[in-house]
Amino acid sequence: MHRGEADSASTNPIIGADEEEECPQICRVCGDKATGYHFNVMTCEGCKGFFRRAMKRNAQPRCPFRKGTCEITQKTRRQCQACRLRKCLESGMRKEMIMSDAAVEQRRALIRRKKRERIETRPLGAKGLTEEQQMMIRELTTAQMNTFDSTFVHFKNFRLPDVLSSGRQIPEPLQIQSREEAAKWRKIREDLCSMKLSLQLRGEDGSVWNYKPPADNGGKEIFSLLPHIADVSTYMFKGIINFAKVISYFRDLPIEDQISLLKGAAFELCQLRFNTVFNAETRTWECGRLSYCVEDPAGGFQQLLLEPVLKFHYMLKKLQLHKEEYVLMQAISLFSPDRPGVVQRLVVDQLQERFAMTLKAYIEFNRPQPAHRFLFLKIMAILTELRSLSAEHTQQLLRIHDVHPFATPLMQELFSTTNG
Repeated sequence: MHRGEADSASTNPIIGADEEEECPQICRVCGDKATGYHFNVMTCEGCKGFFRRAMKRNAQPRCPFRKGTCEITQKTRRQCQACRLRKCLESGMRKEMIMSDAAVEQRRALIRRKKRERIETRPLGAKGLTEEQQMMIRELTTAQMNTFDSTFVHFKNFRLPDVLSSGRQIPEPLQIQSREEAAKWRKIREDLCSMKLSLQLRGEDGSVWNYKPPADNGGKEIFSLLPHIADVSTYMFKGIINFAKVISYFRDLPIEDQISLLKGAAFELCQLRFNTVFNAETRTWECGRLSYCVEDPAGGFQQLLLEPVLKFHYMLKKLQLHKEEYVLMQAISLFSPDRPGVVQRLVVDQLQERFAMTLKAYIEFNRPQPAHRFLFLKIMAILTELRSLSAEHTQQLLRIHDVHPFATPLMQELFSTTNG
């Protein structure tokens, strides 16, 4: 910020450095390089100061050449004060916009105080990101941009849920159950049907197709949704695999560790990406032409918050994260050394710590306000919660597979998509 800006009550913004380079602005009085609007006119610092001093002295200079028509340029502006002042007034500079000395000092003091507060509220050691950390963030954000499209424009040829009332039957192996199998299956239905999702598809021609689960169908609606869920999962997991392959740190690992890390983190990265399209106000995941909305349960909104996955999305969305923070969360989740099958645990652990320290440094430098003092700790706590959700998700699929390993190709497809 120019010091002289405080002397003007102009409401017009000062030209930014980048804009100035692209489109140089000229002083309306002398033709020198302008620094912004001063007293209502685009001028240089020299003419701004000259006009302010002339008005405060109430000076009435005379043209020494007795013409009153001197040409005012960058070279001649000091030769004739009278013609320079006349040019200022003719250009539209206004005396009433000049602030008093007391007002100028008050404004400068305010600027100094705000600058001091910004420095004081920034944590000790927050001197900015290192070059390596900046490169890490650039690589991750580029990978995210190239492998995840929030409009889901490439998600095509997916299966839609059938309406059960139109004649879709429950697979025969699931109709004949022992008492023990029936008890296990009820538990599975409780797990998978704690949230009821409605689906809306907007066609390119403006048409709208809606699917709403039956009000009370004993959990049977999961069979109608499974094909579509499998297609969505496959689409998301392909993007996650491509995301990992773009990251140089990931490519440097042995192929066996790459597979183990991806298998362990697939569900977690999927949820982190889905959170970027989650609308907390409408309880809807807005995926381009597709929208997935959580239906109101009998217990209302408070009952919904008891559902772990939905609670996770509300907690994470409430933090209002930057895109850089989202991708760093994905990297921390991906590089988890304790995934089953990982051999180079020490290398992966060191990489995870570097990503975590980069996230911490990014937050400290870009969010110095006291309100964000615990943001890093909140993010790490949410990642821990997400790890628990992932473990429970795997157990749910294993229960389905154990009860009916042959039951339906759709369930086997969903199982292999997540764990294969």
